Amino acid sequence: MTTAAGAHAPMTIVMGGDPYLNGQATRDLRAAALRAHPDAEVIELDATDTDRYGFEEAVGPSLLSDHAVVVLDALQNADEALGDALVRFCKESAHGDGYATVVARHEGGVKGKRLLGLLVAAGARKEQVPDLKRDDAKINFVMQQFERQQRSVSPQAAQELVAVLGGRTGELAAMCGQLCFDFDENPIDIDRVDQYLTANPQVTGFAVADKALAGRSAEAIVAMRSAIEQGVDPIAMIGALAMKLRAIAKASAVRAGTISRAEAKTNPWVLNNAMRQLGGWDSPGLGRCIDMLAWADEQCKTNGGDPDYALERCIEFIGGKGRW
Repeated sequence: MTTAAGAHAPMTIVMGGDPYLNGQATRDLRAAALRAHPDAEVIELDATDTDRYGFEEAVGPSLLSDHAVVVLDALQNADEALGDALVRFCKESAHGDGYATVVARHEGGVKGKRLLGLLVAAGARKEQVPDLKRDDAKINFVMQQFERQQRSVSPQAAQELVAVLGGRTGELAAMCGQLCFDFDENPIDIDRVDQYLTANPQVTGFAVADKALAGRSAEAIVAMRSAIEQGVDPIAMIGALAMKLRAIAKASAVRAGTISRAEAKTNPWVLNNAMRQLGGWDSPGLGRCIDMLAWADEQCKTNGGDPDYALERCIEFIGGKGRW
């Protein structure tokens, strides 16, 4: 979240992280600056093709307004002259009496690292954006998206949204917003999420995986065959089965004391749910199921393999807790 202090700093650098979150932080800072200066002119620049003169004109006095909000993209591409102008602006505006507020976006990485250091030393504020690589970070992001709209979502629903759309942050945020717009329930539950996502192959995969883990192998196979007939890629279902088994494996290790909850690096809700599903599992059976999934994955990706048969064997095996 963007702080009020950051909103009024002469320059804030939005640094790295997930591209969608980087853009969201930039939009939040821009909105905060406009709240502080409602009549400000908004100027958008790209450091890739902006020279020092273009920047100095943007942040200088204007006949059109008393203040400007300048959004500068691709800070890492600033040339030396533009970098010097940025540093000079920070030093001259350190006491908050400048004509402009600057929000600069940096994609992360080492490019432009020296300029970043100079800007921070000159008074710029750096806002580091999270990368959302871990599932628990993605689930927290979903929860925050609902909180932004004074709404909430159940842990199971958040987990399913992440499982399906976790690799596409923009789509994930849009889905959260759509659910809040279309439904009045609070919290939004997994049935509402499924209502929107049933056409997605990964959702079908998780439904099959849940049936298999519950020992309902016959139901899982029927659901799997139906999904295949409707064009669902077997790889999607194998991925869902694998994700469920990884959670079971981590829960088993935590219960055995082999690793701590923190070392499991799994969202607490996901881990607690897997803990409840541990009944009847043992390490050899779990290992055999994981090996079986690896074989099924190979069958799906190899010419001459039989993905449907491989999936059925996996489902039967998982339904039987990996026992021969």
